[in-house]
Amino acid sequence: MSQSTLSLCVYCGARPGANPAYLEAAKALGSMIAARNWRLIYGAGDVGIMGALADAAHANGASALGVIPTHLLDREAPRGVFGDRIITETMHERKKVMFMNADVIAVLPGGAGSLDEFFEVLTWAQLGLHNKPIYLIDIEGYWQSLVALIDHVIVEGFADTNLRTLFQLVPDVAALDASLARS
Repeated sequence: MSQSTLSLCVYCGARPGANPAYLEAAKALGSMIAARNWRLIYGAGDVGIMGALADAAHANGASALGVIPTHLLDREAPRGVFGDRIITETMHERKKVMFMNADVIAVLPGGAGSLDEFFEVLTWAQLGLHNKPIYLIDIEGYWQSLVALIDHVIVEGFADTNLRTLFQLVPDVAALDASLARS
C-alpha cells in the first residue's frame, strides 16, 4: 500500500480523559498523519481526544474525513468541522463508512464507543471479513487491562490463540509510525 495514500481510521474518546498524555498522544498522531501526507478518518467530533486529534491533523495540513450520526452533531461537533464530513443516520452506518474508507485502524484511549469500534473490527478480522491492520496505541499502559481480558478469553476457550495476532499493541505514536513505515 502506498504510504502517501494511506487512510488511517482513528477510534478514540470524545472526552479528554484523566491523563494529559492522552491528549498529547492525539495531537502527536494528528501531526504525524499530516507529516506523512496521510488522510485521517475519524468520528467528526471536535471534543476530547477526537477533537485534539482532528485539530492537530487539520492545523498541519492533513486531509480528513469525519463521519458522525445526526444524534451526535450537537454533542460531539458543536464548534466545527475538520475536513470533509459525512452525516449518517445511525452509529452502525457511521462505523461502516469509517471502516470502508480506511486502510488501517488505530485506537487511542477512549471509552465504551472506542471499545465497541475496536471489538467490531477485531471480530470482523477474526471472521476473515478483512485483513486491515489494527493497532491499539497503549499510551502509558491504557490498554493493558483490555489485552489481559482478551488473553483471558483465549485461555478460557472462547477464542483461538490467533485472536492476539489480529491486532498489534504499540506503546506510543512513534511506535505506530515506525510499524506503519515498515509495512
